[in-house]
Amino acid sequence: MLQKAKGLKIASISICDNPIDELLTKEWLLTNEYGSYASSTVIGCNARGYHGLLVGSLNPPVNRIMALSNCLEIIILPAGVFNLSTFEFPDKLVPAGFGYIRHFHQDIGVHFDYELNVAHTAGDGHVSSQPSFQKKHTSLIKLTKSVYLLREESTVAIRYNFTGVNEPVEFILRPFVGLRDFHSLQRAYATLCSSRLGDVVSVHHNIPGSCELYLHCPAMRFEDDKQWWFNFVYRNDRERGQNYTEDLWTPGFFKCRIESPAEIVFLANLSLSVLNNKQEQLNLIDISAVEEDLYKHQSDVTAAAKFDDRSFKVLCLAADQFIVKRQLNRHHRTTILAGFPWFVDWGRDAFIALPGLLLLTNRYDEAKSVLTTFAHAANEGMIPNRFDDRSNTAYFNSVDASLWFINAGFQYLHFTGDSKTFTQELLPIIRWIVDSYQKGTHFNIYADVDGLISAGDKNTQLTWMDAKYEGVAFTPRYGKAVEVNALWYNALCLLAQFYGERNSEDAKQYKLMAEQVGRAFCNLFWNEAVGYLNDCILPNGFVDNSIRPNQIFAVSLPFSPPLSLQQQKSILDCIQKELLTPYGLRTLNVRNFNYKGTYTGPQRLRDEAYHQGTVWPYLIGPFVEAYLKVNEFSRQSKKTAADIIAPLMQHLTEDACLGQVSEIFNGDAPHKPKGCFAQAWSVAEVLRAYHLINS
Repeated sequence: MLQKAKGLKIASISICDNPIDELLTKEWLLTNEYGSYASSTVIGCNARGYHGLLVGSLNPPVNRIMALSNCLEIIILPAGVFNLSTFEFPDKLVPAGFGYIRHFHQDIGVHFDYELNVAHTAGDGHVSSQPSFQKKHTSLIKLTKSVYLLREESTVAIRYNFTGVNEPVEFILRPFVGLRDFHSLQRAYATLCSSRLGDVVSVHHNIPGSCELYLHCPAMRFEDDKQWWFNFVYRNDRERGQNYTEDLWTPGFFKCRIESPAEIVFLANLSLSVLNNKQEQLNLIDISAVEEDLYKHQSDVTAAAKFDDRSFKVLCLAADQFIVKRQLNRHHRTTILAGFPWFVDWGRDAFIALPGLLLLTNRYDEAKSVLTTFAHAANEGMIPNRFDDRSNTAYFNSVDASLWFINAGFQYLHFTGDSKTFTQELLPIIRWIVDSYQKGTHFNIYADVDGLISAGDKNTQLTWMDAKYEGVAFTPRYGKAVEVNALWYNALCLLAQFYGERNSEDAKQYKLMAEQVGRAFCNLFWNEAVGYLNDCILPNGFVDNSIRPNQIFAVSLPFSPPLSLQQQKSILDCIQKELLTPYGLRTLNVRNFNYKGTYTGPQRLRDEAYHQGTVWPYLIGPFVEAYLKVNEFSRQSKKTAADIIAPLMQHLTEDACLGQVSEIFNGDAPHKPKGCFAQAWSVAEVLRAYHLINS
């Protein structure tokens, strides 16, 4: 039963076959329904401040706390002391326990297979390193460390399954505590302290209202030994030009003697306040029941997959990690986290991702919840672009989030046929958005005399290319942006089609609006001299004809502006030649003066490169859809498209965060993955492209 509960294998890595620096780039991620997560590298060495065995959400899915950073695990034999853990300190990895890991794999949890094969000479108690005529024997210790994150609470369960023990050993487990906001790092002046609640160790800050981390290991006894450990190094943060050293606190260690095969379960739980029955609650956690619950959830997710093959099922499981519950007015509503480890729910990302994450995976009720949650938060005819990271405050600084909401709403109707929800809860908001954009709303968003949408000014960043640092906008796309007006045309056409058999007056109104916008779009954006679409027209009339991927949406959306087939193919040819890489589309062509081929260093340098050449995998979705459309979904075009997404399918299970798709890649080859190690719309659009190709 235990083997069955492991479910679909997402990734598998042979540790001894890879150099250490490469192993430190391979990460894993476990998530639960409330925005909590666990994450590290395949050798268990944290390489980011965002890594941790338990990063829990106190106000789902926000206010996340890096609670349990890592554990020091030690086996003591007569032959010596053996550290299983790996930490990085300045200029060294100490201890270097990764040498004992033979294999890593991920399914419903993550698993590290250790093997200690220690030869020593009888009677001397030391490891044998020189030839000797004395009698020798070998201590063979085998164990598997498994990490599971509970679905419905901020609890991590770590099981140590000792399967091979041929002589008594002592096992020591020392937990390292962060208990800090997951965006920050900790120093030794933090006010951490601990207390005992029966067999449970409670760790908290010595201030009123502190959250509590509860540590429990029934098979081991706890010994107080409070210590600060200094200068843990996080190499990913160092590369990003951020603070990268941290001090961690430990309240003591758990210890036991193992004489035969045994199973030890260590639990860590994050809560807002001390609970007198915490020991009883943690004692009730059965690791087999945890595995069965996780296995059932994985089975439910993969059973809904439209294709019965491993690649698509892994994509569905990747999609599932972004679907969480947001606590609103004491109720839980479904939302989509934009990316791990640091993003929360963003409107633009949610509505671009929703068709792939929820509709293609048959999660219609959750799609409805996402749409209605954002709809209820609308203001002045605008959908929120994001919610605050520590509260439920909504921010509206986006011109396209509301238009993507309209597209997602109609996609929901198309997939589900749920006309009641659509007409009662979504359609009034959709019409409000269109009316507000037509008349004018926040951020200088309005329809110009030609019907096209103009938005913002030199001080705003309202499109998805929104990088700005210390007042410098690196992609100043205010005025009339090409993808915004493609979305605007699409919205008007969708409304005209919807009302075609329902209300002739409304149908006529939206049809006339769409026709005006379509004519103006072709006249303003089509650049005959270069054979592709202008990217943006500034209010002063300046034409930005930079080769950017935003024009792809004018071909890929359900209703594309009335460009000729020849024009559409010319756009695709330009993008394929100038922007297409194995992992998505560049945000700017290489020959442009502003092109930045690498995304690294301090925030200013990263922001400068973010949309100036960096590759975005999510753009592979609209590119594949556009490519298939202009080639009439021919068999050959599907074969070509399958070859185009093949590197991303390989990336899914072999590179960066195993079982996930990264946010961005360097524009320059070999296109190293960067940014968030797991991004919702990256997964969603790869999933959607895969579906289009294989349907």
